[in-house]
Amino acid sequence: MTPRLLIAAALAALFPASATAGLASLEVRELALDGERTLSATRTTTAFDLVGVHWQGPGRLQLRVLGAGGRWSPWRPVREHDGDAPDRGSRESGATRGWRLSAPVWVGRAVGLEVRAVGRVTRARALTVRSPVSKVPLRTTSAAGVPKIVPRSGWQADEAIRRAKPVYADTLRMAHVHHTAGTNTYTRLQAPAVVRAIQLYHVEGNGWNDIGYNALVDRYGTVYEGRYGGVDRNVVGAHARGFNTGSFGIAVMGDFRGADPPAAAVDALVRTLAWRLDAAHVDALSTFNGISSGNERFGAGIPVFLRAVSGHRDTGLTTCPGERLYTQLPGIARRVAALGLPKLYSPSATSDPLGGIRLTARLSSALPWSAVVTDGVGAELGRGAGTGVAVDWTWAPGTPIPANARWRIESPGATPAEGVLAATATATALRLAEVKAVPATISPNGDGQSDATTVSFTLSADANVTVTVLDSAGAIVAELESRRWRRAGPRTIVFDGKELADGAYVVHVAANATGGREATVDVPVTVTRTLGRVRLETEAMTPNGDGRGDALAITVPLTVPATVTVKILREGRWVATPFAGAGEPGERIVTWDGRKRLGKARDGSYVVSVEASDGLATAKAEVPFLLDATAPIVRVVSAEPPRVWVSEAATLRARVNGARRTIRAAAAGTHRIPRIERLRTLVVTARDAAGNESVLRR
Repeated sequence: MTPRLLIAAALAALFPASATAGLASLEVRELALDGERTLSATRTTTAFDLVGVHWQGPGRLQLRVLGAGGRWSPWRPVREHDGDAPDRGSRESGATRGWRLSAPVWVGRAVGLEVRAVGRVTRARALTVRSPVSKVPLRTTSAAGVPKIVPRSGWQADEAIRRAKPVYADTLRMAHVHHTAGTNTYTRLQAPAVVRAIQLYHVEGNGWNDIGYNALVDRYGTVYEGRYGGVDRNVVGAHARGFNTGSFGIAVMGDFRGADPPAAAVDALVRTLAWRLDAAHVDALSTFNGISSGNERFGAGIPVFLRAVSGHRDTGLTTCPGERLYTQLPGIARRVAALGLPKLYSPSATSDPLGGIRLTARLSSALPWSAVVTDGVGAELGRGAGTGVAVDWTWAPGTPIPANARWRIESPGATPAEGVLAATATATALRLAEVKAVPATISPNGDGQSDATTVSFTLSADANVTVTVLDSAGAIVAELESRRWRRAGPRTIVFDGKELADGAYVVHVAANATGGREATVDVPVTVTRTLGRVRLETEAMTPNGDGRGDALAITVPLTVPATVTVKILREGRWVATPFAGAGEPGERIVTWDGRKRLGKARDGSYVVSVEASDGLATAKAEVPFLLDATAPIVRVVSAEPPRVWVSEAATLRARVNGARRTIRAAAAGTHRIPRIERLRTLVVTARDAAGNESVLRR
């Protein structure tokens, strides 16, 4: 068992000078690893209000602080907040690479600190922040329809410590709700000091560009602007690693794992989200698949089902925003959706197949709407109108779209949506790429083997696509897809050839786009019914000489005379050729005993590959099977409690102390014998999927 270590907060600073941020100051101290010595209280050079810890190693940490009144707080666990971080690969994510980071914890006025570890900790450092209460009254800003928000200047953010310009996302798709996991007992006057301390900890302690959250809410319902760049803009924060881009991160100040969030804070959260999501035209009750850019829970490229109002725990390995707040999120989302109606959702401007611009959106209820396109100076180029929930209008420009042309969708009472249209540019060249047919030869006889082929190709631009089948003379014998508008990107079409005679054919793909652009490609496909359904007597063979499954029987049916080759492959490589020669119509049984040119084949997954050539075409079929000549091995791991180890997936039928038990082991490993406390006698028969058996007696 890993010994319990105590880490004292040594006075020797990691850096000789403290970092000062306006009203707040930060000290970083290397912590000495003191073995198992019992520590007395250690005083720091200055008082502090907020503390965090960075450490290396697999162990866990605990800390306690010495209050100004001379009393030590209880020991509290240090919780790692790896998910509250910039996205991997971003410039600000590298400052603390290799360190485990705790969330900053507001402790109020303290003068001493002790930290101890459970398990192996190789290095640790404490970060303490002094953030005194400011006597300056809070100033809030509010425009029409915008909730009251304390700007950065109102809570006296230190703009001098920001490390980089803000980064903006193209769109906002969701909001992440967090809690800061600190104290719930701060006063109204202390709240701005908490925000200042978090900013300093995130920037000077963690090395981030600025405070990680886009906004914060205190327990009294006061909302604070977070990361610099505009609370009404799509600023990329550092609050939900892997999902920061396109997300609005808002943190309720406090710890809500075991305490309910105050009603004033929840009300302010609802007002802020209702305004911010409405400004981005996001339906608070919508869901979507978000793509992770990589974090400790979801690897890069993994799609994750998310709600527009999600908790941090939905995208990371964390309990944030605490169980008591998280369980309220569905109700909060409903309140957000109902506040400030009517609303306009998901506006877009896309190219129409005929060269027009299609404007679409969705309204929260059936209302009159209008859609308009203007040039760079505001002159109207086109207008559409209607009534209903769905907004859908297409503008057909008679001339090229001018530079700086704009679109706008409006409905009475709803926040309007607008954007810029791209000027008409040179059309993208039309190409058909990555063209192939798999398999290239089909046998459409309904036996489930190579009955159809999948033709795939990639369109370089939007186009009308027609897919036909031509015979050897160039005549159209089948139409797989009539003329249809397709978006640029990969496409697939299935061709089964059921109505065609055996022979060589060509799948002809023709694409036509605006501006007279054309592209065609031919994909050869052969149809032959020479080979029927290849069958195996068993899906697994066991060539171990026990008389059961020692050979593999392969049935090869032919409809006409053909030259037949039967091969055994492993991972695409040749292993053996059980048969090669002439075949007559009917069924031929080919056997293989597991031998190859030199020795015997090893256990593993194989494929029977059969080719039949009738002079016109070569039909091919592949059937997988398992070769397993090794019986499972069973060992007793312990008698009390009774546990056995098995070398592979198997069914274990045991007689234990006279009682019968069955264990279905899905994989190799150790398994508990159920409902038996102590092992006295044991007989186990282990049988794997191939039928190999072994017996253990004890």
